[in-house]
Amino acid sequence: MSINSIDKDNRIAELEQEVKMLKAIIFELMERLARYENPKNSRNSSIPPSKDENRPFKSKSLREVSGKKPGGQPGHEGKTLEMVSVPDEIVVHNPLFCKHCGLDVSHLPAEMVERRQVVEIPPIKPIYIEHQVFARTCTCGHTISGSFPQEITPGISYGKSVESLSAYFYARQFLPFARMQEMFNDVFSLPISEGGIHQVLARATAKAEPAYELIHERITQASVVGSDETGTRIGKEKGWFWTWQNEKLTFITASMNRGTQTINQHFENGFPKAVLVHDCWKSHFEPIVLTHQICIAHLLRELTHLDECYDSTWPKLFKELLRDAIHLKQKLTPSDYLSPIPERTELVRCLLELIEKPISTDHKELASFHRRMVKYKNYIFTFLFNPEVPPDNNGSERAIRNIKVKHKISGYFKSFKGASQFAILRSVLDTTLKNRQNILNAFTQIISVPSMG
Repeated sequence: MSINSIDKDNRIAELEQEVKMLKAIIFELMERLARYENPKNSRNSSIPPSKDENRPFKSKSLREVSGKKPGGQPGHEGKTLEMVSVPDEIVVHNPLFCKHCGLDVSHLPAEMVERRQVVEIPPIKPIYIEHQVFARTCTCGHTISGSFPQEITPGISYGKSVESLSAYFYARQFLPFARMQEMFNDVFSLPISEGGIHQVLARATAKAEPAYELIHERITQASVVGSDETGTRIGKEKGWFWTWQNEKLTFITASMNRGTQTINQHFENGFPKAVLVHDCWKSHFEPIVLTHQICIAHLLRELTHLDECYDSTWPKLFKELLRDAIHLKQKLTPSDYLSPIPERTELVRCLLELIEKPISTDHKELASFHRRMVKYKNYIFTFLFNPEVPPDNNGSERAIRNIKVKHKISGYFKSFKGASQFAILRSVLDTTLKNRQNILNAFTQIISVPSMG
């Protein structure tokens, strides 16, 4: 072989290596460009709306067109303000003279021709209740005296209605302490300091703890549990709020940890009887459970982003498959789960077939998503085999979203104690809402229970 042919072969090898390197660079730049042109936002990922740089187009929403007209649907029960049959006060408007001839008609009989009502709230003022203890001397010479109820402290204190209202304003309306003080002063004519509100809330929280522990106990025994977590500022550090919930119960706790430590602290034995519904965060796979359900809404958002970034039919096919599964879930009745379902069998077959399709390693995000689906393939369609399991984790997101609302309205939590108090009161409140009970009445009943101490 001549020297020229050797040099030519070496040059070809160098060029091939250079082309290979340039292709890798091009793929990487194309992937960066795709992420730039199709950034992640609240409609194609799990990023909250508050972190959207620019609000995404409404056309990218995961919500499908229902075909219904806007507004109330046929059969919807309205909430029209209605007159009462027995009003608290009646104001009579009788004519006193004739507008035609001017004669006095006040002595003539009158007939009601029309009535109208106005709803008013009377001025609210606090009621001061004094408790007095008396003593008597028996004929035997012994003096006996009455005793104050346990909840009546020396001097003057705020009663259970103030405690329940404080809990309601704090955990439901998210009022900051300064505005809560203003509310009590201006609306209820009750003088109270911010320090006084702190003390009242502390007492209300202590009385709500038994209900909080009962919620925890029942969540432990539940057959379906959804879980989620969200970050917030507690003091000067990054903290977390966790929730475990289902259709009837909500348990929320504050933590300085986003890992398994928090789960073990509150549920050391896991959920051996439950299907755990979550967003695929790795910590949720640690506790003992019956099985898992990955949130389909999260997967659809991720697939929307992957579909925007890559020229591949795989994300589209996966999205169609998940939507078909959700539509099937909506059609199934509880009795359908007792027998084989051909449509379900076909969906599972399509899922396994789709997952087996190879994904180019050049599509890094798509390949990573594909590996995750292969790993957790048994947890994608759990909801099609259990009538109680939802296809998404929206219930947990609704339960935890109020932390962000509270943060935006009244600011961050200045102490871990304050965060824990909010978690307790919010758990009781959210559970009350799920059971369609009056929140203020529920707080009043809980606070009225005599202390066992």
